[in-house]
Amino acid sequence: RGALAARRRAGAAVRSAWGNLMPDVSTNFGASFREGRPQLINGVPLGASGDQIQSSYGFSAQLSVNPATLLQPRAQRLSADATEADIRASAQTLHTAVTQQYLAVLQQQARAALQDTLVATAAAQLELARVRASVGSATPLDVQQAEVELGRQRVAGIQARNQAEVEKLRLFQVMGVPMPQGVLLTTEFRLEAPTLSLEQLLQMAREGNPSLAAAEARTRVTDIGVKQARGEYLPSLSVQTGIGGYTSQFTDDTFLIENELAGAIGQCNSTNRIREIVGMPPANPNCNAITLSPGDIADIRANNRAFPFDFETNPWQISAGVSLPIFNGFAREQRVQEAQANRNEAQYRARATRLQLEADVTAAYLTLQSQLQAVALQEQNARTARQALELAQERYRVGASTFVEVSQARDTYAQAETDRINAIYEFQRAFASLEAAVGRPLR
Repeated sequence: RGALAARRRAGAAVRSAWGNLMPDVSTNFGASFREGRPQLINGVPLGASGDQIQSSYGFSAQLSVNPATLLQPRAQRLSADATEADIRASAQTLHTAVTQQYLAVLQQQARAALQDTLVATAAAQLELARVRASVGSATPLDVQQAEVELGRQRVAGIQARNQAEVEKLRLFQVMGVPMPQGVLLTTEFRLEAPTLSLEQLLQMAREGNPSLAAAEARTRVTDIGVKQARGEYLPSLSVQTGIGGYTSQFTDDTFLIENELAGAIGQCNSTNRIREIVGMPPANPNCNAITLSPGDIADIRANNRAFPFDFETNPWQISAGVSLPIFNGFAREQRVQEAQANRNEAQYRARATRLQLEADVTAAYLTLQSQLQAVALQEQNARTARQALELAQERYRVGASTFVEVSQARDTYAQAETDRINAIYEFQRAFASLEAAVGRPLR
């Protein structure tokens, strides 16, 4: 689950890298109020004497491109590939852990079944000892020894069954789910080695092992990192454009009407003075009697109704520039050296992973071959021990041997059978380890 969460982060990084090749677009809208009092600037009063409300909007786009930006999508795509390989590696690790614990449960159940068989054998020996003691062909000591052996085997059987349940609980813990009641494990594992040669297995591991794929993908990412660092010696291009607009409205229409009327009266007085200078009669002898028509007043009021969305558009503009850093305190050189060092470290890690993979595959393959031979020998030993136990039981039944000989033969058989079970499941563990190293199922 944790590895799968990284997929979303990797996908977001890829989209962000492609987004860096697109312009940054932004918009804004604002409104303001200004009290109608002049503001002194260097002792000079500036500003209107009426309250104003204003609004504005803007729409801008900016694009900056450099070599590092152009290479970033490919770098993030390789990082995403490495993340996918990590996810596959995590799934393979989980698969191996569940398989190994599954085998541990089966092994412990086989041991518990062996203990049940030994309990039945010990019970039969106790019954035989009692029968022989009743007819005088055995001593009470034989009966007591048989009772002790039966009790010991029962204790071992209880412990073996309890350990089988504990291993089963651990199996579901590895799976990450609660264990339901009445669970039975039904998968059986065959005793057969893979038909592929060691070289074929190594080639499959080189091509399909997810851990190696992740290491190699990260090596390619560091290669791009070196190119990005060297790209700082190349120029960067930036382009900007934008449009906008504004509104401005006086809160009191009377202020505008009075200003317009004062302007008309002032224009009339100026005209009269000019005509007086040139010896002409005034155009309007009574300028103070000038008034605005209702239509003029209506136009003034209508033109003042601009807030908040009747914008006056600003001129459209676009600009472009190219920048090339000349000297930045050897920061570019440092980043190039760091990128090269990161690439070397990634190459070393990939090489170490490759060598470890080859060693793991080879070791698991050799272990598998040796364990297959060990299983055959342990099965032969178990058959021989079983025959020796049957012979000792028969000799004791006819009075040709003591109970001690039977007890020793049973212990030898128990050890031989335990070794056989252990050899079988060690082979299966080696097979699971080989599959984990190769990175895919082999059966």
